[in-house]
Amino acid sequence: MTLRERLHWILRMALLLFVLSSIGFLSALTAMRFAVQGREVAMPDVVGTGAAKAQQILRGRGVGMKIEDRIYSSLPVDAVVRQSPPPNMRVKVGQNAHVVLSLGPQKATIPQLQDKSLRAAQVELLRGGMQPGEVSSAYLPGSAEDTVIQQDPAPGTTDVTSPHVNLFVSLGSRPAAYVMPELVGLPVAEAESKLNAAGLKVAKLTPSVVPEAARGAVVGQAPSRGQRVDANTPVELQVAE
Repeated sequence: MTLRERLHWILRMALLLFVLSSIGFLSALTAMRFAVQGREVAMPDVVGTGAAKAQQILRGRGVGMKIEDRIYSSLPVDAVVRQSPPPNMRVKVGQNAHVVLSLGPQKATIPQLQDKSLRAAQVELLRGGMQPGEVSSAYLPGSAEDTVIQQDPAPGTTDVTSPHVNLFVSLGSRPAAYVMPELVGLPVAEAESKLNAAGLKVAKLTPSVVPEAARGAVVGQAPSRGQRVDANTPVELQVAE
């Protein structure tokens, strides 16, 4: 064999070894990837399932279960309320699913809230693990302002699950109503006197430049003439400088 032929033979052997080594490496890498993936599973959804059944489902996937907490919920006692990791996430075989179990619905007795102030009623509900529901109100002659007149559910109602108590609150007697008089063109002192006679007060005076108006005369008013107002309505006047 000549030197040239020997060199060609050596190069062919080296190339063959390289190809075989590459194939072996890729095969090992593929096998390793399959092995790693084979140790992973998709986390099942066990929310709403009883603890015993949930544990059985998880064990079927090679996953353990660890109870982290128990809380009141609308689900039956010992049903799974929350889980972590979430459903369908891929996890390692042998990993634990952390779950929160239900204590069942929280039952309560509705307290007496009538004749209490709105704030006092709301505080009492929150302290009892309940929530204020819809709050409606109306003017009621002869009743104290900001006082609970009615409630729903009624006081003493028992076995209420996660209760929301609706409250009806009195705004007290309706304030006396007036019709806003015409003040534009009057001197500001006369306008204020007219308002006082009607049970109203000026809340704000705003200077305004109106060349054709007499100095100190009212050139604008809010509310406007004829509107219904009460003693709490703020009255604003624009006065010519």
